[in-house]
Amino acid sequence: MSERSRAEGQPDESPWSKASGAFIAWRSGDARAVDELVSTMTPVLWHVVRAYGLDRQAAEDVIQSTWLGLVRHHQTIADPQAVASWLITSARRGAAAHARSARRADPVEDESLHALIPDVESAEALAMLDDEAARLWGAVASVDERCRKLLRVVAFMDRPDYQSLSQDLDMPVGSIGPTRARCLAKVRTALAKGGGR
Repeated sequence: MSERSRAEGQPDESPWSKASGAFIAWRSGDARAVDELVSTMTPVLWHVVRAYGLDRQAAEDVIQSTWLGLVRHHQTIADPQAVASWLITSARRGAAAHARSARRADPVEDESLHALIPDVESAEALAMLDDEAARLWGAVASVDERCRKLLRVVAFMDRPDYQSLSQDLDMPVGSIGPTRARCLAKVRTALAKGGGR
């Protein structure tokens, strides 16, 4: 209670009543009434905005934007009793939006970020690998069927079973190694000539 109110036995006027009274006076043309509105509601807005975890500077920015919004849109407030609610709602929305954007823009050190991002080849490196693979398989396609079968088996098996390979290719076990060497030589020749393109 203020000293005067206590002396007169009257309770203090609530901040909401003060805000609506100052708002009515301001809209009626009393330019100084906006100062009373600001001094009444800024502490309330400060608590509302800081509850969103904003630092001092961010909170000040949101509160300033709230007041600018009131100046721009005061004519949309039909009931002067609603000015405090309008300001609080505007401050909450501004604080929530600022908090969301601050989380999205939270800078991360390169070392931390590197641990979170999987190691992948660059687009250029992948394009080169695709090009090399296309050239290689094009060169393989240019050799005879028997060499293609042998090279496919050798390419995709760490330790091919020469016995079963001998049966599949109808080739003696002892000739698999020399045949593979001749087939690889044919593929190298095809690659050197630009085969497979």
